[in-house]
Amino acid sequence: MRPKIGITLGDPAGIGYEITAKALSKLKDKSNADFILVGNKDQFLKVLKILNLDPTDILRSIDFIEIPGQDIEFGKVQREAGRISLESVKLGVELAMKNEIDALVTAPINKEAWKLAGSKHIDHTTLLQDLTNSSKSITIFEVKKLRIYFLTRHIPFSKIVSEVTKDKIIRGIFEADLSLKLLGVNNGKIAVAALNPHAGEDGLLGREEIDEIKPAIEEARTKYDIEVYGPFPADSVFYMAARGNYDIVISLYHDQGHIAAKMYDFRRTVSLTLGLPFLRTSVDHGTAFDIAGKGIADETSMVEAIKKAVKYAVKYKENYSRYYKDTNGNI
Repeated sequence: MRPKIGITLGDPAGIGYEITAKALSKLKDKSNADFILVGNKDQFLKVLKILNLDPTDILRSIDFIEIPGQDIEFGKVQREAGRISLESVKLGVELAMKNEIDALVTAPINKEAWKLAGSKHIDHTTLLQDLTNSSKSITIFEVKKLRIYFLTRHIPFSKIVSEVTKDKIIRGIFEADLSLKLLGVNNGKIAVAALNPHAGEDGLLGREEIDEIKPAIEEARTKYDIEVYGPFPADSVFYMAARGNYDIVISLYHDQGHIAAKMYDFRRTVSLTLGLPFLRTSVDHGTAFDIAGKGIADETSMVEAIKKAVKYAVKYKENYSRYYKDTNGNI
């Protein structure tokens, strides 16, 4: 089946339009997929002119859904830019919920611009979850063979230890296992990163591994028959997974996994949002206002985000129907 991939172009004052144009110029004749762009067409044509790309060549086999708006200045936070990017995402979700696209790729937005535009949401994830009436969403990083699930995300470092509990780790193991199944990886092997240096050195450097992490892993393996291992020292587990020893690593906190992925290959790190009725992929960088409109943005992450959407879109939708009873996140 040839998937239909929707791409929301992000904040028109940033680099989203540029990296999408560059990515499509590389992929449109090589990718076994159809593309629908959602954004402001005048801004997109302006970007194509900056890049010396032929609009006829780029748009001849791509559908474009217009979000009309006023002229946008590159590199500045603007209410109008926020409105255009916000409406783009809302329309992209509508297309996905109507099965008019099979997956959604999102270019970066600006949180402040969304706030100026009156949005109660300041990021993609919470908006997507709300619009799809999903009770949860799961963020996975994928770069080459390395996949990373995040047990905790945007919390202060001082609160991490209190969040690393047996119950929450078991929940994380369930979600990591479900994520693999949604992506078509059955009987996947899960590795859990340790919290303390050298996995705690049998309690010498901390007891979290003994008191919380190991019991969670043992219960998930023996009671729920999930193939999960660890805890492994964080300075080696991501390397082992990148070599193919494990299908996914549970990172216990934000920077633990982010540093590993971005040091491995910053430009090819892609964020996948699972748990929604459709797959969403995204670049793992921002709007880069400092270089917007200059034609020098690197499109590698967008190329990879589109490739991941094409790779997983149909399989994800099939597996979502299999593992979810409804769109409220009940399994």
